[in-house]
Amino acid sequence: MKTHKTREKSFALFGAPPAFEKPLPVAQLYFPSWERYEAAMRGIFERRYYTNQGPLARQLEEQLQQFLGVKHAICVANATIGLMMAAEALNLKGKVILPAFTFVASAQSLSWCGIEPVFCDVNPLTHQMTPANLEKCLDSSVSGIMGVNLWGGTCDPAAITEFARQHALPAYFDSAHAFGCVVNKVKVGNFGSVEVFSFHATKILSATEGGCLCTNDDDLAARLRNIRSGYGAGRPVDVLKTANGRMSEAQAAIALLSLEDFPENQRNNERLRQSYEVCLNSIPGIRVVKPSGVSFSNYQYLVCEVDEKLLGFSRDVLLTLLKAENVICRRYFYPGLHRTVEYISKQQMGADLLPVTDHLCATCLQLPIGAMVTLEAVETICDIVQRAHLVSELFQSVPTQGRQ
Repeated sequence: MKTHKTREKSFALFGAPPAFEKPLPVAQLYFPSWERYEAAMRGIFERRYYTNQGPLARQLEEQLQQFLGVKHAICVANATIGLMMAAEALNLKGKVILPAFTFVASAQSLSWCGIEPVFCDVNPLTHQMTPANLEKCLDSSVSGIMGVNLWGGTCDPAAITEFARQHALPAYFDSAHAFGCVVNKVKVGNFGSVEVFSFHATKILSATEGGCLCTNDDDLAARLRNIRSGYGAGRPVDVLKTANGRMSEAQAAIALLSLEDFPENQRNNERLRQSYEVCLNSIPGIRVVKPSGVSFSNYQYLVCEVDEKLLGFSRDVLLTLLKAENVICRRYFYPGLHRTVEYISKQQMGADLLPVTDHLCATCLQLPIGAMVTLEAVETICDIVQRAHLVSELFQSVPTQGRQ
């Protein structure tokens, strides 16, 4: 029988060499080969057209429209400015309802537009907002609903849109996690008034940084194109504000290559996820969250919930343990937006009324998936968790960091 000291020596947290020589990133980080990248950049320099709706940006918009089956794809510098543009183009005022369990940019896009975010809770199994969550937050000052599609799944955008229609409100969606996903044979991008995608390097479609807005509304598309920059694009319409939200040609070049690679990258994510599920689902206290509401997922996130009682130690201890092994993981999301410094004092209902969000913020962990992760790496990560569970008493007094 191994002693405590012998068992401790098998974990980097107690002095053993880390399982991975270099940090294993949590994000997607899919990039084209150097040869393809170099050829794309040479073309930009030869044309000497670097930004302001150049030929590659126009080509990207056309290909996105075909891929997603939408009338209009409007490329922008990043998804946050896209969300700001959406709120402006929809003429939202007063309050907008969105889930507290999301990335802070979702709410900050509203604050930048002078709109008050009103936070709702989410479903405990899917982590998505529902019409029942929204019902509790409605009042006469609400002017719109921002749905958020998480984890390569969706919040049932058709149901959210119908709920909004019944209350004479526009619905739009932060679909940063959902590029390429399909709901009942309809690709995400076709729901609500407008949907916003992120093309950050952490996403399956990467422009290194960037995003786009998708809509089937001609008038809304015209407003968005004129808001995007003072130069405008397409049909001129009157708008109150403009922004420097233009996508550069370099971003568009990488996004075009990434769009070519989407099928292969999606399949790689799916293989990795299947391996995680097989290994982690056999460990007590670990539940891999399935992408909800979709018939096809991009699988760009691997998120699990940690049950401290069954696993033998907390989510934060697991994060500390894996970080010592050079496995970069994240507490997504932490804290809930209703408990952030910017918003906690503004919650009229009180921060304690979102119990599911609070629970998820204390138990969810995002594990590495994407270009830098192999099947062998997945097996190693799962083996670390399995071995730690078997000697969980070693981790009862492990200190954790306040921010990870």
